[in-house]
Order: sequence, then C-alpha cells, then structure tokens
Amino acid sequence: MQERELRDLIADVKTGRLSRRSFVQQMIAVGLTAPMAGMMLAQSGVAMAQTTFPYKPTKAGGGGVLKLLYWQAVTLLNPHFAIGTKDQEGSRIFYEPLAGWDAEGNLVPALAAEIPSKENDGLAEDGRSVVWKLKRGVKWHDGKPFTADDVVFTWEYARNPETAAVSIASYKDVKVEKIDDFTVRVVFAKPTPYWADAFVGNYGPILPKHVFADYIGAKSRDAPANLKPVGTGAYMFVDFKPGDVVVAKRNPDYHVANRPQFDTLEVKGGGDAVSAARAVLQTGEYDYAWNMQVEDEILLRLEAAGKGKVTITPSGNVEFIMLNATDPWTEVDGERASVKTKHPLFSDPAVRQAIGLLIDRTSIEKFIYGRTATATANFLNNPERFRSKNTKFEFNIEKANAILEAAGWKKGADGIRAKDGKALKFVYQTSINAPRQKTQAIVKQACQKAGIDVELKSVVGSVFFSSDTANPDTYPHFYCDAQMYNTTMPQPDPQLFMNQYVSWQIANKENKWQGRNISRWQNKEYDELYKQAEQELDAVKRAAMYIKLNDMVVGDNYIQPVAARSRVSAVKGGVTAHFSGWDNDLWQLANWYREA
Repeated sequence: MQERELRDLIADVKTGRLSRRSFVQQMIAVGLTAPMAGMMLAQSGVAMAQTTFPYKPTKAGGGGVLKLLYWQAVTLLNPHFAIGTKDQEGSRIFYEPLAGWDAEGNLVPALAAEIPSKENDGLAEDGRSVVWKLKRGVKWHDGKPFTADDVVFTWEYARNPETAAVSIASYKDVKVEKIDDFTVRVVFAKPTPYWADAFVGNYGPILPKHVFADYIGAKSRDAPANLKPVGTGAYMFVDFKPGDVVVAKRNPDYHVANRPQFDTLEVKGGGDAVSAARAVLQTGEYDYAWNMQVEDEILLRLEAAGKGKVTITPSGNVEFIMLNATDPWTEVDGERASVKTKHPLFSDPAVRQAIGLLIDRTSIEKFIYGRTATATANFLNNPERFRSKNTKFEFNIEKANAILEAAGWKKGADGIRAKDGKALKFVYQTSINAPRQKTQAIVKQACQKAGIDVELKSVVGSVFFSSDTANPDTYPHFYCDAQMYNTTMPQPDPQLFMNQYVSWQIANKENKWQGRNISRWQNKEYDELYKQAEQELDAVKRAAMYIKLNDMVVGDNYIQPVAARSRVSAVKGGVTAHFSGWDNDLWQLANWYREA
C-alpha cells in the first residue's frame, strides 16, 4: 500500500466515511496488525476505540473467594523488580499502570482519566511528548490520595540505576513533569513513535511516593512494601508467603463502581502445569490456572471433563534456546559469565550453526504444543508486520555433522567430537516442566547423533525464575552453557522486546543481574540500528528495521527460536475473565466475575 492510499484511508476514518473496524481489517490484509493500526490512527489524530468488558454483577462483593493457581509461585510483589511473568502477575493484583493493552491493541485507561490523543491535546505533533490526565478520587490502599506526585516519583525510582529496576529501560531516557496534581507530561529526548511505554502495561504500575520515598536507589531492596504492597488495585494485601501463597481481600474504596465481585483472592503457587490444569479443568478445585505449558493432547483430554475450558490468546511470546556468549565456568573479577570472556565452544560459528540444525522444531510443535504454539525461526513473531520472511529453520543431522567435520571437530573413540583439546560437551538447563523436559530430550538425542554430548539440567521453576539476586541458578545469572525458556512480549510493539540484545542491557553483577540481555551477546551494528528504530516515525521504515534486528540476532545463532507461543490459561466454567496477548493475565482482574 502506498503512503498516499494510507493517508486517504486515515482521512476517511476521521470524517466518518470509513469505520475504524474497516480500516483495521484493511491494514491486517496488507500485513499490519490491529495493535499497530490503532497506534497509527492515534498518531494521526483518531482516538483509540473505547474498550468495554462484559460485567454482570450489579454490586461489589458477594462473590466469595477467587482461587488462582500459579505453578511457578510468586516470589515478590514489586512490579519494578519482577523479572519473571509470575511476579509481574502477582504485583498486578495490587498495583495499576496508567493504562493497559486489550487483545486488539487498544490502550485501556486504568489510573489515567483518558488515553492521550491528538484530539485531546495529549500527543505532541513532533512526537516528543505525551500528556497524561490522571483519574481523580483514587486512593491508595492506606487511604492516601493518588496524585501526579506518585507518577513523577515512580519515574525517579525506576530510572535510578542504583534502584536496579527491571523497568529502567522505559524510564531512563525520558523526563516526567508535573503540570498539576492530576496531569503529567512525559518528554522524550527525540521523536518517539512508541509513546505508550512508560507507565503502561507490565512495566507501568505506579508506586506510592509516601511508601517508597525512603527506599529509592541503594535502599530499594530493603523496602517492606516489596513484600507487603500498598497499591490502588481492586484487591488489598492480606498475606504473602514467597514461593507459596498470596492472599488478598476486596478493596472497598476501589475507584470503579460495583467492582470487584470477589470478596477474597487466593493465589496458590507451586506444583506443575499438568496438576494446575487438572485442578481447573478436571476437578474444578480452582477458578483459573496460569501458563498451561502442557502437551495439547493432555489439555484436550482434561477439557473433556467439562469443568472448564482452555483459553488460547495470540501473543508475541516465544520459547527459545539461548547459547551463552560468555564462559560460565570461568570467574573474572568475582563474576562468572563475565563479558570479559568468550564461550570456549560457542565462539565457533560452526558449532552454533550445527546446534540450530539439531532442533526438531516441527516435531516439538506437532507432538508437544499442538494448538498452543507454532514452530518458528524468528525471535520476533508478532505483530505480523514485524515478522521476518527472510528466515527459515531446518532439521538436518547429516548437515550438522558435515559442518562440524569441516570446522575441524573430529569424533573421538567415545563418539564425542573435539577440537584443540576441547570436547564438544555442554550443559543445557531449563525449568522443570514436562514440555521443556521433552524438548530437552529431543535436542539431546539429535546432538548425540552429531557427536555432541549434552548434559541436561532441570531447575525448579520457583528457583529458575526467582528474583533472588543471590541465587546462582536463576536464568538471569545464566551460569551454564545453554538454557531454554519462554520470553513474553507485553506490548504490541517490539521496541522493549528487542532491547534484550542491546549491549547496555547485559545482565551482570554490577546491575544485580537485572539487565534484560541474558545471553551477553553483543553487536555494534545491532546497537546502532536499535537506536535508529527508537526514533523512526515512518511506520514502514521502522518495521523494516525491526525485521533486520530479528534477522541479525537469530542469524548469529546464539539465539535459537523454537516455538511462537500463545497465551494459554485454564478457566473454570461460570467464570468470566478477560485476557490480552499484550498484557498480563490479571490486567483486568477487577472485571472478573462468576455467574450466579
């Protein structure tokens, strides 16, 4: 589609000659997605669609207890320290951002009074600022009023390097100004096409200044509220046992009428995904189970019991294998996996290329994930506009053997290849979960046929995804050769998602392993192109940049995508929940209800 045609269509939406829905459908037909179509309309002066959620209760309370099951238990309740998804989910019970993302990619107000647009003078013509008007009458759980001071403080808190917030990338390069008690301006250092980053979605929850003011910077980890939250959400803190259970009660002063329905909330952690699925779909003991990473064959069998259903929500999530660019077995200046080292095996491109050929992605999709995931060669899979068509995957043991042989990796008497006195052996870790162990087994078997000895390591999910900076077995430490997990894409734009490979996001001892670049992969060209994409206002050029970034990172073979995963949850019959592939599962918890 030519630029003139696109501008004519947007003009038709503005004048009412073309409906918003028709515009979005036409954009999807040419490769755009609903989320990005919505952002284009907003940037052109067309307000985002007003999202409504079905809600039948006529009063707050009376719904009894809502029981949620997370087989990876919540370990902390500060959203700005939440490394893993389960901690983001647990924190979202209590804290709210200014806005979140619905399934169609529309922004939905939470603590904002309205979504910024050209019409309400919220978006600057030059793309350098956005004005947020805040909802009035909102109270923190301790009764104090929510104001612009809390928003400004959250920016100061998250941008401080000594705070070591995982959300720092969303705040460090912007300036936040208080206009009045219920208005703030976010100022960008350069034209910024993706303005809905700070204070939005998973990394956007606002913290109360009066609670956290004494715990900014170096004291951030000492805040009692990291474990005893004081938020604005529909539910208030009652009890928390890290790694076990979160208990909450209905907030009687919640700022949305007739919500929430449930009187109490219990989030139970631990166990495994199959048991969690069974507890909802087969026995009905729980109302909801998170992240159903279970073979689809089992899910179909459990659904047949008729107690609940599986919900499958498209997303940008990806299950992938990461090869360590550094040496996890050598310590430099008191730090393992230091950027001052190179991996003794994976620094050879031939080894990385061979491993890519030894991952049977088609079988992993067919026999493990079924409806819930699609085999992929891309790290960036959604929105579709950003999905590269330049990549491909191949499973070919014979070809892998030939590549290793040509690179000088010769088989010894034990069948294991070696070169320059180094045996081709490595440790491959992931969390304990049946699909992941089965994927490990498939990869290990293929590697054996190519003369590679793979030692499998499985870590309990609550440890692997823990935010404990002292625990060496967490995935951000990455103290082994290869690891596998699912990374989520909590926004319908790749900017934050693709910063997982910029050099300034490397996880290390200095930043308490809070950086998002876990692989420690570095590429100057990638860094420069990423910076250009951050300020490119032309949607077509920007999409091309992100496609190239994807191609660069997967082309170097340190990152091995396996499957593009949907959000999969289990919900008990009679319970209405609202999910979005671009936000976490609890983003609309206040609107959940049970039929009488």
